[in-house]
Amino acid sequence: MPEQRKQLLPFAALSASYFAHIGFFNPYLPLWLKDLGFGLFAISVLTSVQSATRLFAPYAWGTLSDRTGERVKLLRYGATAALVFSMALWFPLGPVALFVVLLLMFTHTSAMMPMSEAALAHLVSQGGAFDAKRYGRVRLWGSLGFLVTVMVAGWWFEHFGLGHFPAWTLVTLLAVVASVWWLPDHKETAHHETDHPAIWPLLRQSPVRWFFAAVFFHILAHIFIYVFFSLYLDSLGYSKTVIGLLWALSVLIEIGWFFTQGRWLPKLSLTGWLVLAAALMALRMALTAGLPQVWPLLLLAQCLHAITFAAHHTVCIALISHHFPGRLRGRGQALYTVVGYGLPGVIGGLGGGLLSSAFGLSSVFWLSSACALVATGCALRLRALK
Repeated sequence: MPEQRKQLLPFAALSASYFAHIGFFNPYLPLWLKDLGFGLFAISVLTSVQSATRLFAPYAWGTLSDRTGERVKLLRYGATAALVFSMALWFPLGPVALFVVLLLMFTHTSAMMPMSEAALAHLVSQGGAFDAKRYGRVRLWGSLGFLVTVMVAGWWFEHFGLGHFPAWTLVTLLAVVASVWWLPDHKETAHHETDHPAIWPLLRQSPVRWFFAAVFFHILAHIFIYVFFSLYLDSLGYSKTVIGLLWALSVLIEIGWFFTQGRWLPKLSLTGWLVLAAALMALRMALTAGLPQVWPLLLLAQCLHAITFAAHHTVCIALISHHFPGRLRGRGQALYTVVGYGLPGVIGGLGGGLLSSAFGLSSVFWLSSACALVATGCALRLRALK
């Protein structure tokens, strides 16, 4: 047991540092861009860059790591390169230059979690069975990292302004670089193209197709939170401190779920959890869109994050491990990132920008609720096939 914990510690550190970076960068990037004078559509385009890189970077990096066996070296390179590119944020940049800088940064960071998640899923699987309890105890450190930075950054930006955004980027990426250098540099067996099991026969299976359809619409519903939630609350008069606290509440609930999920997950099938998560997501977004200034209901909506994100994420990792075993796991995890976070991120960011410009920010969350209802239907179809 001590040896198992020792193996998991570097993954916990990477998760904590990576999501500490995401915890300040994603919620406050739209507000920083607004502070720089960018309009709503430009903000939606620039915040969609991260999702755009997820269309190609995870699968490309994952394939390269499979072929070379140098997963840790690639993680170290990616983190260091992102840190170097982030230095450009200290300079006054126009929209095109800022687009290029963000593209270069995210191309090197967007594949870090898929690669480490694939390795972690393999490490916590025993006899082919995914150990949700051990996975949750590692993943909760990512949530803790997110919680700390989203709260502290909200307070900091409220009192000292958003001009320190590049400095926060530097410090958090330094932590990511330090954590990837802690990972043991074990070269894995490299596989050539002819060694890879074919993935297309799996993708033609109905359960896999319905799973990815449910993932697409569920995370599309979630993307609107990442891109527009801070702007939405800001437009309603909430302070940056309160915005940070509302983000922090959802993450605190998420941590509680990850810590105790080994107790709750057996109560439903994996597909049953997908149905429940999607249905509650529809409710959460309806409350956010319709009653955002009714405090008890807004707090309830944030508390539903335990199921709509944390439970959903763990179930998806478990189903990926089930449908894409062995040497298919890395590509399965990469596809999950592309279909779940790449496509929905681009569509949600750009589409949400156009929709909110025409009909206001609340319309984005009504659309989010509708997407969650579609995800519920896809998850019900998947459950019926099991």
